[in-house]
Amino acid sequence: MDRVKINETKRKLRSLKKLEIKIRRVDAGLVWDDFFGLRYPADAVAAMDKAAYKRVVEEYFYRVYYKLYAEGGARFGTYDPELLSRLGLPPDADASGVKARFRELAKLYHPDNHGDGAAFAQMMDDYDALVKK
Repeated sequence: MDRVKINETKRKLRSLKKLEIKIRRVDAGLVWDDFFGLRYPADAVAAMDKAAYKRVVEEYFYRVYYKLYAEGGARFGTYDPELLSRLGLPPDADASGVKARFRELAKLYHPDNHGDGAAFAQMMDDYDALVKK
């Protein structure tokens, strides 16, 4: 990977971090730390095409604003993006998408179908947390 492109990507990601600090007015517990530190490291982001980069930034801001509103005690009809991610859904999934994905995963992981019982239990917990707003 081109070192110049990686450095440019790191500069862009740092500007996103500064913007999150302005929006949320916190320095600790940033969405940025987990999102770009663990999920999408700078070299992986630098290797993305423009459309993939745009999707990553959209997902990041969705998580930032979800966290901002959740910290303020607001409930505005969206689902926790972390739980959606664990179910393999995009951050803007609606109720019908969540339900369809749940049914799909239930068939796959259910112990009666020789699935993974631990994965099934985790999936059930995630689904319950999503629908019990």
